Amino acid sequence: MLSEIYYCPRTTISLILDKMVTMKIEEVMIKNVITLQRDVSAYDAVKLMNENRIGCLVVLQYGQVAGIITERDMLERVLEKCKNPKETKVTEIMTKRVIVGKPDMQLAEAAKIMFEKKVKKLPIVEGNRLVGLVTLTDLARVASLDEKTMELIETRERFLEACMHAWDNTIRKQDQAALCTKQ
Repeated sequence: MLSEIYYCPRTTISLILDKMVTMKIEEVMIKNVITLQRDVSAYDAVKLMNENRIGCLVVLQYGQVAGIITERDMLERVLEKCKNPKETKVTEIMTKRVIVGKPDMQLAEAAKIMFEKKVKKLPIVEGNRLVGLVTLTDLARVASLDEKTMELIETRERFLEACMHAWDNTIRKQDQAALCTKQ
């Protein structure tokens, strides 16, 4: 994937690097971040993700970032472990040590942090207040990565979205079956 970038004309690489160095996170971040409180169930978190067609939710406590929950967290910490999503609280499965960025960071600095810390979603805070979110996909779009790389990123996101949707449907069917057997 990276080898394809090296085959770009030198001027294209220079333009990409210039964008990454001169642009600030606040220029590309998502400003209307979907959030939830710590006491919400995993089931309700999945519903919120599906309704908004997003891959993560920032968890707030007293208005400050307390955690982040992603599709992968749901798959690994709930579905794979056969936990009941209606009884599992977000606090049990969220990532509590959240890596955050600042709105005045340069894109290159944010990308470096994301790759070093192996995070795909970076909440952006000013003081203690959440002001935005930036994803690797956002950075890839700004950097004008080639079509093939963008397709790979988007295909992965669609796959995870389909898994979450299927999981939501399975839980709904299980609930309906449980109601039928009680009656």
